[in-house]
Amino acid sequence: MDFARQQRDPTKHLIGITFVVLVHVIVIYALINGLGRTLVEVIKKPLSATVIEEIKAPPPPPPPPKKIIEQPKVQVPVETYVPPPDVPPPVQTQEAPVISAVTSTPPTEPHVIAPPAPAPTPPKPTVRRGISRISGDDPTYPRAAIRAGVSKGHVIARVHIDEKGSVTEVVIVSADPPRHFDKAVIDALQGWKFKAEGEKYVAEVELNFTLKDD
Repeated sequence: MDFARQQRDPTKHLIGITFVVLVHVIVIYALINGLGRTLVEVIKKPLSATVIEEIKAPPPPPPPPKKIIEQPKVQVPVETYVPPPDVPPPVQTQEAPVISAVTSTPPTEPHVIAPPAPAPTPPKPTVRRGISRISGDDPTYPRAAIRAGVSKGHVIARVHIDEKGSVTEVVIVSADPPRHFDKAVIDALQGWKFKAEGEKYVAEVELNFTLKDD
C-alpha cells in the first residue's frame, strides 16, 4: 500500500476525528465542573472596599524662640546729701491784743405753729314735742307682749321728718318694758304723715300701750 492510499483511508481519518472530539469533551467537562464552580464561588464572595485615608502632612515645626536682648543696666550716680545752712528763726514780736466791740444779739424765739382751730360742731337739731300727725294708724298691741304677760307699756320715739312731712327715720329713745313694743312702734310711725314746713325737723312722740280685756 503506497502513501497516497494511506492518506485516503477513511478509517484513519475517523480515528483522528474521534480523538479530537474526545479531547474537547474532556476539556468542556472540566471547565463546567471545576472552573465553573470556582468562578461562581469567587463571584459570591463579598467584595471589601478599603478606604485609604488621605495622608496628612506633619505639622510645621514651631518657630524658634525669640532671643531677649537685655539692655545693659545704667548705674545711677548716688548724690551726696548736703545739709542746708543754719538759718536763725524769725523773732516774733508780741503785739497787744486788739479788743473789738462785741455786739450782743438777743436770742431768737422759736416759731410756734398754732394748732388748727377745731371744726365747729353742727348745732343739735331742736326736738319738737306735742306735734300732731295728719295721717297714720296707731301701733297694734304686739302678740309677743300678750304671750309674755305684758299688760301695758310706755315708749318714747324720735322721728325725723323731711320737707314734705314724711317720716324718714324712727329712733326708740326709751321703752318700758324694753324690746316688747319697739318693732310695732317703728312700723306704725314710718307710715305717719306730718305737716310739711319746707324744711327738715325732728319730733318726739310718746305712746302708751294698754291691754284691754275683750
